[in-house]
Amino acid sequence: MDPLAKRRLGRSGVELTRLGFGGAPLGELFVRVSEEDARATLQAAWDCGIRYFDTAPWYGRGQSEHRFGRFLHERPRGDFVLSTKVGRILRAPRSPERFDTGFWVGGLHFDHVFDYSYDGIMRAFEDCLQRLGLNRIDLLVIHDLDFWHHTVEVKVAAYLAQLATSGWRALDELRDAGVVQGLGAGINELGMIPRFLDLVDLDFFLVALRYTLMEHDSLDTELPYCQKRDVGIVIGGVFSSGITATGPVPGAKYNYAEATPEVLHKVRQIEAVCRRHGVPLPAAALQFPFGHPCVTSVIPGGFKPEHVAANLGHMRHPIPADLWAELKAERLIRVDAPTPAD
Repeated sequence: MDPLAKRRLGRSGVELTRLGFGGAPLGELFVRVSEEDARATLQAAWDCGIRYFDTAPWYGRGQSEHRFGRFLHERPRGDFVLSTKVGRILRAPRSPERFDTGFWVGGLHFDHVFDYSYDGIMRAFEDCLQRLGLNRIDLLVIHDLDFWHHTVEVKVAAYLAQLATSGWRALDELRDAGVVQGLGAGINELGMIPRFLDLVDLDFFLVALRYTLMEHDSLDTELPYCQKRDVGIVIGGVFSSGITATGPVPGAKYNYAEATPEVLHKVRQIEAVCRRHGVPLPAAALQFPFGHPCVTSVIPGGFKPEHVAANLGHMRHPIPADLWAELKAERLIRVDAPTPAD
């Protein structure tokens, strides 16, 4: 599979390289990253031909956007596609001495508030431009409007109403003005794609963790809904937070937590099938989503140049149709899951 081939992202008309670069690791998710390693990693991505970069204010509480901006503002603006996100506004913490970075082991010391109103979206967008040092953003994503972060229906419904009655006007104005080419939403869990599409006119979704080699339940409702509406999909968290990149090693992460014995067992089974066909586990994980026609790009991250090189090699690794067939026969992926060999 050619990782640098370009595909259209839904109705946006924007073309993305199949392999993009995700910015969460450069916000120091789980691991501290030096400025030198951050820049070298971005340089490696650029040098190998990756031209789609995704970041967010939440990644390292501004750290990732600053790092992407320092690198990308030196590149011809028409040569790359950039996405970032709105929905949070960063601000100085009230008690800096007690500040907790959470699962960002480093990053910057900024607190945040959720705001999906007109003023909140516009403020978040302008803040992104300032951190990035750029005067336009290609793809803008509504971030973390879901139960993962807001827990209960009353809060989710309230924020959706705020978006529909206020914030969406800001997003629509930005798209109409041409400073944003496509509008999307980040999805962490099932059930939200239909709610968004019944509410607002999105071009794409950035689906994190919910359509990977390990999880396929979005095939029931979410992805058919997108296909019917010509809505594109970018896959985030393609390694399920790491386990299908590292394999079932001690301490392997699955969906932001330590993998359970059951998950480790399933990954061992998948890895054994891959080994029988001479395919690295990460290659199967990276290529699997492209069986679905809505999937445009996958955006694994990295914090060292060798991570970029490895992902590029895994995307190019040939995968025989028999591997997918055996995974289906062993019920390790769904029988109805579309695969790149179909």
